Amino acid sequence: MSVDELGKRLLDFVLGLTGSLLSAPLVALLAVAVRVESPGHPIYRQTRVGRDGVPFSIYKLRTMVRGAEFTGAGLAIQEGDDRITRVGALLRRYSLDELPNLWNVLRGEMSVVGPRPTLAVQVEQYSERQRRRLTVKPGITGWAQINGRAALPWSERIELDLYYVEHRSLALDLKILGRTVQMVLTGQGLYKGETGGWHPPT
Repeated sequence: MSVDELGKRLLDFVLGLTGSLLSAPLVALLAVAVRVESPGHPIYRQTRVGRDGVPFSIYKLRTMVRGAEFTGAGLAIQEGDDRITRVGALLRRYSLDELPNLWNVLRGEMSVVGPRPTLAVQVEQYSERQRRRLTVKPGITGWAQINGRAALPWSERIELDLYYVEHRSLALDLKILGRTVQMVLTGQGLYKGETGGWHPPT
């Protein structure tokens, strides 16, 4: 195991454990707020594709009304979407809905830094080259996240993730973490807009 690989594993363990413990009271409080405003379980689970194509359940705080993925625009979410609750809008603005992702890090399904985990229907459209995105653990934040995230066209996001896969190092991970703080504070690229995001096949 290289120094970078060892450093990444240690970083994941320390941040995953520390983050989970420190954020537990906040997650509990936010979960109550989600449940009070909207019926349904406050923790949202969705099957995503992980490293080597292995599916896993990702955990997030629910930001939309129950069953939102089956109504309206489905998986496409835009700013001002009326399926987003008031509490959910606040959670999305500061990426607080992603805090339970730390549980996935502790379970070994995700890393703190890596490509965001995608849906099986999205993976089915990958080219052979794009499938290289699955050779690393998905992350809470990543190179594509700090360079535009949802506002980027889908193909551009994939290319940025492939850049990370090909150039990953502990130094790059630390750079991404530093820029993630700035991204969260500004809310940049939170929604896909007119040109960003993935579009389902027609």
